[in-house]
Amino acid sequence: MVTPDLVNEEDIAKLIVPDDLPGESSFKAYIEAKVYDKEGHLIQYHRQPMRSLTQYFLALMSIIVVGTYQGSSTDQATGILVNVLGLPSQQSTASSSTYYTSASILWDWSIQLGSGTQAFGVSLTGLAAPIANGTGTGELYYGNLSVSYTATSILLMVTVTNYSASTISVTEIGLIGNIYIQYANTSSSSTYNTYSFLLSYDTFSTPISIPSNGLAAFQITLTFTG
Repeated sequence: MVTPDLVNEEDIAKLIVPDDLPGESSFKAYIEAKVYDKEGHLIQYHRQPMRSLTQYFLALMSIIVVGTYQGSSTDQATGILVNVLGLPSQQSTASSSTYYTSASILWDWSIQLGSGTQAFGVSLTGLAAPIANGTGTGELYYGNLSVSYTATSILLMVTVTNYSASTISVTEIGLIGNIYIQYANTSSSSTYNTYSFLLSYDTFSTPISIPSNGLAAFQITLTFTG
């Protein structure tokens, strides 16, 4: 069980990396990390702006703006979904005489941590050195992603535990989007294909060190202000 933090708000404020600059847009994103030792004491807090959204984030958000197909007379996926995400222009393979002749698109999120570093590029597809999910040497045990929201923010948080005997240093973080296209196959049975994309990539200005039998909570906050 995590005990109450042993630092006050003033102590945390001193650890926050300044991120508010004149003329910034109304869309902001932040990364936070809290590390606890095996007794549940907070031993590290870090917060910094998330700067590095990829082209895949833009493509995914296009679904909200322009939809998933070109129009009533063109029953195909939009160009950005096909050309950027590499999704099929059409998916349904069922017989036209059946009820299931169209496809549905769904998605969810995940957070990936890594121990490497690389230069950012809008077409990055993965972390430099992803940390595997597990309990062995160099691995972190990932809990389920928690997603919550307010009227102006989306908050995504994952808790990881280090069950290995050595400290693990986290130096990079990525927001992953998992897209599922559900459709009917040639037997008219419901099935789906899964596609995964790196939506953001950032390196930590200070490595996040998770001790043996310690745990850490990583949160990405997407905020929209007027």
